[in-house]
Amino acid sequence: MDVVTDNWDLWVSGFVRSLGIIGWALVGSLVLGTVVAVCRVSPIPLLRGLGTFYVSVFRNTPLAVLLFFIAFGIPAVGINASFYVFGTVGLTVYTAAFVCEALRGGINTVASGQAEAARSVGLNFGQTLTLVVLPQALRAVVPPVGNVQIAMMKNSAIVGAAGVGGDLFSAYNRLTSAQGYAFLPTVTGMAVGYLLITLTAGALLALAERKLAVAR
Repeated sequence: MDVVTDNWDLWVSGFVRSLGIIGWALVGSLVLGTVVAVCRVSPIPLLRGLGTFYVSVFRNTPLAVLLFFIAFGIPAVGINASFYVFGTVGLTVYTAAFVCEALRGGINTVASGQAEAARSVGLNFGQTLTLVVLPQALRAVVPPVGNVQIAMMKNSAIVGAAGVGGDLFSAYNRLTSAQGYAFLPTVTGMAVGYLLITLTAGALLALAERKLAVAR
């Protein structure tokens, strides 16, 4: 495929750029999703309400709409940044809503007696959650959280379509629009790039599941 061999540097650059978007969104969504999940199970009504509001808004908003709102709406109020930053932030806050729900499901699988026992020995809510509940819940949510992150990796292509620049989608767009390469081999090259990312992530997820299964 000449479109790949003749433009190898462009594809590699796009692949690395896409990995950068995915890496930031993965870390950010795990951290933010955990914070929102804690709010969702908090005994404080205000925090529960904020967590529920966050999930309701971002889980039910199409990613493309959210990206365009962030990229073009936020600058309208005087906050400016690159499309790379806006795109990564949009992907992060969107994915965090799904991470939150996966984590909340794992928290709910921990027997209530565990929390009651922790409180009986004097642990407060934060200590009970971090020392007793979350360590057990995190083991149970590896598959669903992993699947959410794999979906995020595929969704990163939408970030590229929103105008981030330099990623795999941008490489495909440049080769077809500016250099006149045929659609089929070019889009195949882009698809292979995303397949390498998601298949590798899937293999790592399967390995993590097996390790945790042995640990049980």
